Amino acid sequence: MSIIQSIKNKVRQRSIHVCYVNVGSCNGCDIEILACLAPRYDIEQYGIYVHNNPREADILLITGAYTEQWEDKLKHLWDLIPEPKAAITIGNCPISGCAYNRRGARIDPPVSKHIPVAANIPGCPPRPTEIINTILELAPVVFKDYELKKAKEAAETERKAKGAKK
Repeated sequence: MSIIQSIKNKVRQRSIHVCYVNVGSCNGCDIEILACLAPRYDIEQYGIYVHNNPREADILLITGAYTEQWEDKLKHLWDLIPEPKAAITIGNCPISGCAYNRRGARIDPPVSKHIPVAANIPGCPPRPTEIINTILELAPVVFKDYELKKAKEAAETERKAKGAKK
């Protein structure tokens, strides 16, 4: 890996952009995410920035029990996020359905059945410090050797294209 690529990876680890989506919850976890933005926790001091646009995000934060109407919407949101990307489920609802997972309920937990999830934060609701710590721990994993992976994929695509021409 070149020096420039390693610098890019370090910068990416210190500038994490997140987008959060509620797929059907009581809003308890949403309140905790918003508490992370308050002066007491101030996630921006750690280089974490919240966006409403998934095209600007690196990490998707998911709260709530996964409901049927999110079947296509969540997959579409996931596809809009550029590489490298990761998803974090926040609270018990996206992990197990929690209080909403009863006979006759129209939910389909866990979220990890529908999109790849890199980390789960259990709790009802989890504390803001747990949310911040998980994002900070996941960032180096998401951005590790991204430039190398991208170059390797480009080389493989080029090799396949040459093989198809023959």
